Amino acid sequence: MEDADVIVVGAGLAGLAATVQLQAAGLRVVLVEAADGVGGRVRTDEMDGFLLDRGFQVLLPAYPEVRRLLDLDRLRLQPFTRGVIAGGNELSLDDLTGPARFAVRRPGDALAVAAMSLRDVLLPGRRLRTAPPKSTERELRRWRISEQTVDEIFRPFLGGVFLDPELTTSSRLFHLIWRCFLRGGAAVPANGMRALPQALADLVADDALRLNTHVESVSPGTVETSSGTLTARAVVVATDGTTAAGLVPQLTEPTWNAVTTWYFAAPESPLRRPILLLDGDLNTVVMSEVAPTYAPPGQALISASIPTTQQADVRPRLERLYGTSTAGWDLIAEYQIPHALPRMTSDHLFTSPAKTAPGLYVAGDHRDTSSIQGALVSGRRVAAAVTTDLRRRKS
Repeated sequence: MEDADVIVVGAGLAGLAATVQLQAAGLRVVLVEAADGVGGRVRTDEMDGFLLDRGFQVLLPAYPEVRRLLDLDRLRLQPFTRGVIAGGNELSLDDLTGPARFAVRRPGDALAVAAMSLRDVLLPGRRLRTAPPKSTERELRRWRISEQTVDEIFRPFLGGVFLDPELTTSSRLFHLIWRCFLRGGAAVPANGMRALPQALADLVADDALRLNTHVESVSPGTVETSSGTLTARAVVVATDGTTAAGLVPQLTEPTWNAVTTWYFAAPESPLRRPILLLDGDLNTVVMSEVAPTYAPPGQALISASIPTTQQADVRPRLERLYGTSTAGWDLIAEYQIPHALPRMTSDHLFTSPAKTAPGLYVAGDHRDTSSIQGALVSGRRVAAAVTTDLRRRKS
């Protein structure tokens, strides 16, 4: 007898989403994960009372799939200011003063950004997904946004979102992310970004999840693991794209955007606001102003990120941005993440097939869009394909 109806390999967001929906369809699922916890690339470490997300990560509460799968109230989301400070200039959507000052300084750019934003908020999402392919940089130029505004605001902001300061990322993805940002801003759960995969894991049957289980090979109906052989009617590979390509030879390994994130502990907050500060390829924020739970009482937690894994001395830049000395700041962690986000250029397929062979399926953000939304949607698509195929086979 088979060990399960479906074996899902990888307990990241895509694998968790697929498992939850396969179980809801009445299927027996075994979810195997090589790491010691769920989440994949969405993990949070605890250190001396600080919560440290592995790399700069945020959740856009307006993501449709997040709202479909999860109770956002239980995540206790802590919002960022919907805006940025770049080059000493602030552009905030949470009050009228920021846009007003921006409009006075750059009226043409203000009109262009407003027109683009209104279009993105009102247009159906499917229209944004099927627009002609081009890079985000070309798209911003098409909207007649000045080079100065692109370089001062959009390049560093989107460079932090996509880890792509060259803005080669698909403009279709940009518009979808921009639409969600405008509709709901950005936030982190009070208990760290780990709360997102944990909320999904809480919906998985207790006996389904097997951690610390390394998968050595997969084939339709069979998974060879460090703990032995598992058999099922269907196998879902829901790992990151590089691991998936190693397990399923017909897949092409994605190229990756990288990030390095530094966390500093300070005796007091250098900025009493939960807003992102930008300086070229550097973005920084006082995380304890966004979510007080990220730091112990009487301490502040500052994060700084650059889309590269090269060594860098960010302290002088942080001193200029915050207007204060960092001599009293302690570096408590540095995360170099070469495989942070699959690169998604203009010709990227937004929807790759769920099934790669009879009985073998693949899910992940590398199969949809490089985002939390994409990972969750991919998990749902694969669960639907598996459920349909197994029901047909049974009948």
